[in-house]
Amino acid sequence: MNTLALKNETMQLTFDRRTGMLVGLRALESNWDILNRSELGRSFRLLVPMRTMAPWRVGKKGGERRNNIVWGEKQTLTSLAVSADQRTATFTWDDVISEHAGPLAIKVTIEVALSDRQATWKTTIDNRSPYPVENVYSPYLGDLQRPSGATSFKSFTIGYAEPAERNLWPTFDNTRGYFGNDLPILVITRSPYQPFCLLRSPDVGLYVGVGSNDAEVVSMMAELTPGYDNAIDSHVPAAASIAGKPVATPFAAVHVPHVMPNETRHLTPIVLEPYRGSWHAGAEIYKRWRNSWMSIAQPPAWANQPHAWQQIHINSPEDELRMPFKELPAIGEECARHGVAAIQLVGWNDGGQDQGNPSHDPDPRLGTPQELRAAIEKIHAMGVHVILFSKFTWADRGSEEYRNLYRRMAVKDPYGDEYVYGGYQYQTMTQFLDINTKRLVPMCFLDESYLQVCDKEFDKLVNLGAAGMLFDECLHHSPAVQCFDSHHTHRWGASVYANDSGFIRRLQKRAPASFLMAGEACYDWECDVYHVSYFRTWNSKHVPLWRYLLPQAQLMTAISGFNDRNMINQCLLYRYVMSYEPFNFKGRLDDYPATMAYGKQMDTLRTELRDWFWDGEFRDTLGSSVLAEGKPHHPYSVFVNAKTHRLGLVVANYQNDKPVTLEVTLDNNHQPLERWRLIDDATWHPFSQVITLPPASAAVII
Repeated sequence: MNTLALKNETMQLTFDRRTGMLVGLRALESNWDILNRSELGRSFRLLVPMRTMAPWRVGKKGGERRNNIVWGEKQTLTSLAVSADQRTATFTWDDVISEHAGPLAIKVTIEVALSDRQATWKTTIDNRSPYPVENVYSPYLGDLQRPSGATSFKSFTIGYAEPAERNLWPTFDNTRGYFGNDLPILVITRSPYQPFCLLRSPDVGLYVGVGSNDAEVVSMMAELTPGYDNAIDSHVPAAASIAGKPVATPFAAVHVPHVMPNETRHLTPIVLEPYRGSWHAGAEIYKRWRNSWMSIAQPPAWANQPHAWQQIHINSPEDELRMPFKELPAIGEECARHGVAAIQLVGWNDGGQDQGNPSHDPDPRLGTPQELRAAIEKIHAMGVHVILFSKFTWADRGSEEYRNLYRRMAVKDPYGDEYVYGGYQYQTMTQFLDINTKRLVPMCFLDESYLQVCDKEFDKLVNLGAAGMLFDECLHHSPAVQCFDSHHTHRWGASVYANDSGFIRRLQKRAPASFLMAGEACYDWECDVYHVSYFRTWNSKHVPLWRYLLPQAQLMTAISGFNDRNMINQCLLYRYVMSYEPFNFKGRLDDYPATMAYGKQMDTLRTELRDWFWDGEFRDTLGSSVLAEGKPHHPYSVFVNAKTHRLGLVVANYQNDKPVTLEVTLDNNHQPLERWRLIDDATWHPFSQVITLPPASAAVII
């Protein structure tokens, strides 16, 4: 085999000069042969449905076939150009041959460019065939090998509040149902919500991420071929082959560009970089790139201080009608008394929470708009900020407005039909059995007519005098990914995520400068416009990936337990704003006095020590070791003081029934820790490496 080798500080890539296949990939710093079987090399893969029209017809006629594949490994290169410094190679395939339509006038160009530590794939599709190019696999790795000596091999990416981690070996997680594919398949990411993934053992990994912020749809995926040996436990065969077939784990970044006939498209660049260390080392690669082009939105001054919120719900589609607008100042008085800075008001809109979307008219059964505005003014006079729950992602399919107006603004599938989201159930068994649930239809943020609707609905929030809004479900457009409505103001198959930040910037121009924009579980790229991101993190094994990626962003989590010490401990550990939510945000602050007392003690502590635990840089567990009975302890976290750059720690004991004794040490070259105290005991104690924490408690060490 005649091969080409490209090499930088971290990797060596080997290509077949005849076919362009990537036949070898070695991580130099860890001596990890990521690809080492040349016979399993891959280059690219295309899906070219044999359809000639857009939008596509629902029916089928003779000669039409959707699953028409172009296998890159079956093609021969037209040209290969290599730069003089051996850092860039450009592979070109003209007139590719498909499985069922034969030769097609499709030109594929892949440029692989090496920087000091990374390799970037830049793929261009020039389509002169009569058919669309729907999927493009590039880069396409024929067989992921686990690192030598690895005890596990997993994919790792962003999730709602936790990392989404899946098994690649010794078991392989099939995420799409055995009936749907010939092979077990793991769909790992979908950008822009998940712009990178790590393929990792505990101490070595490969970073794969997008190289631009264009918001086009890219999904990282892996398959297991030929399949399991033991399906009962999803086990990967141990041998190199089984039943005469090679055992392999192909991996690809799959683009969904819908390159139409007589169209050329440059696809999202994809970056590879091997690394050594824990997941933190891989996440740092992403952070460095993201920080090179994006900054975090700065909230109004009050939301930049250590503070807490209350979320309270006053109505649902099942008509609780819990509190008229005139009585809302009583909630403000409780918040002022407890030092809570903001109220997230839910269910104030006509029909209650998740009904009537995208209408933001106040529910007339709760009072008039004037009464709601007057209540907000009174609460603001108490020093408490009212944030109105809002929803623009969907329209209520059960409403007359949807049937008469919004349907034409909805995201459409390739057949011209609306996508439908299942909705949420509230309060009654009729809803819990999903009998009368309101179904929701995702609306197109790229359609100017819908944006004008949102302008008018947003103006209602501003005119009510709210201090801000919390946009629920801002993180996704489920179940839609792309929009195929040819009457909207966008291209065929446009990413429905493409205007998410632009939408908020548009609304910001209609509001006072002090208006706070909050969202639910904002994905990373939305944090350039949202001041606060709210999610739920009820997990004793919670991994604070979001906090690590966004050290200074305002991230908020729910406190719902009636003696919720460990969730409050978690908020100190990971610098989360507390959202008090007794009775699942249907109650009052005075309903859970133990939680309120401990929460206020925690916020007082971190206000006093804000140089570490609010303004300082969160480093998760990096820089320190904490052991309990000689074994690694969870949870603890490390902060770097914003002024002195000295380390401070938070250590917690999540056990509710017994104390724990911890041995705490800093890594080399750090100044020693001197003293420690508990959240609920202001007494400082000299630090001598070992401390004992009572049950359900947390301490700071500085």
